[in-house]
Amino acid sequence: MDDEDLKISGLGIITRIVCRLGAIVSLWSAEPRRIPVGGQAVIEGVLMKGPEHWGLVVREPDGGLWSKAWLGSKWLKKGAWKWPVIRGFASMIDMMKVGMIALSLSAERALGEEESFSFFELAISIALALIMVVGLFIALPVWVSDFLSDKLDASYVAKNVIEGIMRCSVFVLYISIIGQWKDIKRVFSYHGAEHKTINAYENELPLTPESVAACSRIHRRCGTSFLLVVVVVSIFVFSFFGDGPLWVRAMARVTLLPLVVGLSYEVIRGASKSDTWGKYLIMPALSLQFLTTREPDTSMLEVAIKSLDIALNPDTVLSDIKDKSTKNNGAEAGCDGTLGQACGAGEDI
Repeated sequence: MDDEDLKISGLGIITRIVCRLGAIVSLWSAEPRRIPVGGQAVIEGVLMKGPEHWGLVVREPDGGLWSKAWLGSKWLKKGAWKWPVIRGFASMIDMMKVGMIALSLSAERALGEEESFSFFELAISIALALIMVVGLFIALPVWVSDFLSDKLDASYVAKNVIEGIMRCSVFVLYISIIGQWKDIKRVFSYHGAEHKTINAYENELPLTPESVAACSRIHRRCGTSFLLVVVVVSIFVFSFFGDGPLWVRAMARVTLLPLVVGLSYEVIRGASKSDTWGKYLIMPALSLQFLTTREPDTSMLEVAIKSLDIALNPDTVLSDIKDKSTKNNGAEAGCDGTLGQACGAGEDI
């Protein structure tokens, strides 16, 4: 992988971290009539979360579907990790872990073995991504708010409001720019396929490409909406802490991130269950999804539908693999994708 490929992969991981910071919301906020599901887009594929299992499906270069299923983390349902606020940040950590694994797997299958990420390349990309996230979305807004507040002689509260507005502006500008790239457009299209599939499922519609295509690509529990709530909540949280040098306040923002994420999770969790106040509370945030989703084609819808099916019915897929393995004189069934196979189900990665 050359320097340009490494640069692109690093920016892609930034997109995953930023755009999917709030994706944990969709994994745990249940609709009244349906089993709670959620997911995220990866490279040429979709990752879905059912009540117990994850399902990952990736479109390979030859057009086949490669699939994998595994058990979700059990520690999230135990002890203090179930408590309000704490559960939000804990789920985010788990989602980022699983998201990075799914991203690496999708890159290997979609790009081909010769172009897959080595551990070192992935580690460098993640490190660069984290540095750019802190710089762009934490340090830069703090510096700009300082500069403008001095010019305008603004109060401390006004400074925090300016910081929040700048953070949101940087995010929107960033998404708008990278959304013009061909590869990122495809990721956003898979994001749209994920939303359409979940909307169809939650509205009890047939999970066929034709039926799913008619659904909206906007979803109330999307991580994009979550990020706007994070910005608003951060204004209130940061207002309770004193002023100081730029580096001190930037580090304070990083330290307070778990609290901000946890509180924001509770806001979205409550809003997603309300058809009154919750619906109108997150309505402004829904418009941001027009930046992070695109209309998917039929092949993308097939991937998303298959991913959800595996997340909800991993045992059925495993039984199919077992049957095929028996017919092949006990040969191991691999994940070649053309049969929609799942490997590793029952494992907790």
